[in-house]
Amino acid sequence: MGSPEVSDWQGKHVTVAGLGVSGIPAAKVLHGLGAVVTVVNDGDDERARAQAAELEALGITVRLGDGATLPERSELIVTAPGWKPDKPLFAAAAAAGVPVWGDVELAWRLRGPDAAPWLAVTGTNGKTTTVQMLASILKAAGLRTAAVGNIGVSLLDAVLGEETYDVLAVELSSYQLHWAPSLRAHSATVLNLAPDHLDWHGSMEAYAADKGRIYEGNRVACVYNAADKATEDLVRAADVEEGCRAVGFTLGTPGPSQLGVVEGILVDRAFVENRQQNAQELAEVSDVNPPAPHNIANALAAAALARAFGVPAKAVRDGLRAFTPDAHRIAHVADVDGVAYVDDSKATNTHATEASLAAYESIVWIAGGLAKGATFDELVAKSAKRLRGAVLIGADRALIREALARHAPEVPVVDLDRTDTGAMLAAVQEAQRLAEPGDTVLLAPACASMDMFANYNKRGDAFAEAVRELGTASA
Repeated sequence: MGSPEVSDWQGKHVTVAGLGVSGIPAAKVLHGLGAVVTVVNDGDDERARAQAAELEALGITVRLGDGATLPERSELIVTAPGWKPDKPLFAAAAAAGVPVWGDVELAWRLRGPDAAPWLAVTGTNGKTTTVQMLASILKAAGLRTAAVGNIGVSLLDAVLGEETYDVLAVELSSYQLHWAPSLRAHSATVLNLAPDHLDWHGSMEAYAADKGRIYEGNRVACVYNAADKATEDLVRAADVEEGCRAVGFTLGTPGPSQLGVVEGILVDRAFVENRQQNAQELAEVSDVNPPAPHNIANALAAAALARAFGVPAKAVRDGLRAFTPDAHRIAHVADVDGVAYVDDSKATNTHATEASLAAYESIVWIAGGLAKGATFDELVAKSAKRLRGAVLIGADRALIREALARHAPEVPVVDLDRTDTGAMLAAVQEAQRLAEPGDTVLLAPACASMDMFANYNKRGDAFAEAVRELGTASA
């Protein structure tokens, strides 16, 4: 079933596990290729029934409320990436010798003979920003490209659509990589590794191993984070093509085969002639938006992948200058009475929040929400010297309060015990009271948002609206 030839699929019995953003397109594509498709789904709610009706109208069988039983005659399962590996369906497939692919694997297998190579990005944090930076750099070089994958643009659409590409900038989650055994990128990076999704993977080792799959079979460069040894270890463990190189990125002065920073300049000592002596200037730190340390690291990783593809230095600079980050990613909202207000609502785990806190010298920190099993001692201990004060919100705020009491007892803390629609305004007002001119009030919650808000976007919007109210009141 490895060949993309349409005839291979004619009459094949394929089970698609899960409705939703990946399951529905996969079912439609496979049906269009002539496969006999059955979709199974755990849920049986109103939304699932509407989705099922859409597929059934095409002649696709849908089985709601039973995602555990392997349909008869199944020859392949194509799963939504979020389905955990320990689900009974996959145990039944293993017992029957039925392979399991994700939507990324399916897209990889369906590529045509002249398909665009993939430059692939994964990591605990920074994936989307890096992929968007990479796409911006590739476009600045005049290449036909798109940012696809876990970023919300279906890889199946990119691979099978009418538009042709020179190269794809592909964001991949650990879930997607777990179900993509034959993926072989042109070049790839693991930006960083920190505990996340351990309930899904079962252990940190399993999580890291799935991230490391992105390096398997790389042709030109395996790009790693010189400050995160775990990413370099994954490169060492990968089975790559002959001649593929390990390329590091660092916020310090780069050694040979690295990209780094020298006196405010992003430089390349990997993709240059005589890299022992030479370096190529790529861009200035001020070309990176925003120029926070973790975002400079993202830019260096994107630049490394682009350079691996042969992109000239000027395109790196032009692409970084043209890039605008998505909302709620360390976004400056306003200055009020000499205090900067910054929205990093996307910082939903401790690793992302640590990077966010490292970007500012004196901070009033707004944090809290759903901890998802996280602990906060290491985060608070590392960031304590930067904290002017803290305002805590959300269901698991006590965990952060206790970490502050242990590691930063001198930092004043406001514990806000309310979840109504005015809670964010109250938090911002308390932060304003604690802040002094020159400080940054930073929303970097280190927690998920769903206890109080529909998503991190809504949380960030509420923060920005509250800051605007402050500005109006002080005008």
